[in-house]
Amino acid sequence: MNENTPIKIFAVSGSLRAASSNTCILRAIANFAPQNVEFTIYEGLDSLPFFSPERDTEDVHSAVADLRKQIQNSAAVIVCTPEYAFGVPGALKNALDWTVSSGDFSKKPLALISASPLASGADKAHAALLLTFKALDAIITKKTKLIIPIVYKKLSEDVVTDEETKQQLKTLLNALIELVKDKREMTVE
Repeated sequence: MNENTPIKIFAVSGSLRAASSNTCILRAIANFAPQNVEFTIYEGLDSLPFFSPERDTEDVHSAVADLRKQIQNSAAVIVCTPEYAFGVPGALKNALDWTVSSGDFSKKPLALISASPLASGADKAHAALLLTFKALDAIITKKTKLIIPIVYKKLSEDVVTDEETKQQLKTLLNALIELVKDKREMTVE
């Protein structure tokens, strides 16, 4: 792959709410992504069946097959999630469970953002997801992790209004793009 090859980033919001701050964060990132980045926000989280190893067969549900294909076809993934009851929202954890046997996240550059309406929230979901992504063998660095407290004060629709948060998101996105470029260089050598 050459440096002009578009970088496909697949983004997943851990919230099913239509007016989710986490989905808003992903849309904001898409708005300031460089031109060589193709940004897709996943919209099928609520269509995935409940995970069970017995259902994880060659004839897997079409929504699961679609999720896996989108992860496989991406150069990187961004997950932005709220914390729910001090943990990972069930729909997001269900989606990740579907990727365990397929290995779709193995060596995949990943950015993890946790956003909370509380000043001290999201750290527990963030920590739990870091463990999950370690088990899934995703590539996460210090620069591709971010917790955003009191998120509702930092957004207006799909626009990040807080300058510090905007800069943090741009830094995270740039770090993720660099991970992709580094991975491409290692593959070419």
